[in-house]
Amino acid sequence: MDEALDRIAGVRVGHLATTRPDGTPHLVPMVFAVTSGRVVTAIDWKPKSDRRLQRLANIEANPTVSFLAHHYSEDWSKLWWVRVDGTATLHRTGPVWEEATDALWVKYTQYRERPPEGEVISITPTGINSWSSRP
Repeated sequence: MDEALDRIAGVRVGHLATTRPDGTPHLVPMVFAVTSGRVVTAIDWKPKSDRRLQRLANIEANPTVSFLAHHYSEDWSKLWWVRVDGTATLHRTGPVWEEATDALWVKYTQYRERPPEGEVISITPTGINSWSSRP
């Protein structure tokens, strides 16, 4: 598990899959960090159609999520992906919120001028699947 999380730590963008209350999937790209064995992201200041985001409502109703990070190359011998299935938790304050926003601040220079202030989504893995074109 640690090896897969280490692999995705340097990836810049991943995709978070949640489930809407009607059972349909909801998929969004996200910036993220890996910290304390969890995948974390935060709701930030980038423009949004509504501050009450669908992904947050979905997690509140059903915290089971999947997160996918991958590497693409025209050289297909370098392809790989990692999917983290897990339980998402929302944090508005506290040590997990602080650790997550600190990790995002370190990883993304855009946050150094304006750190995220919204909820943190923390994904605790329940299973990790991966594939690589190299054994």
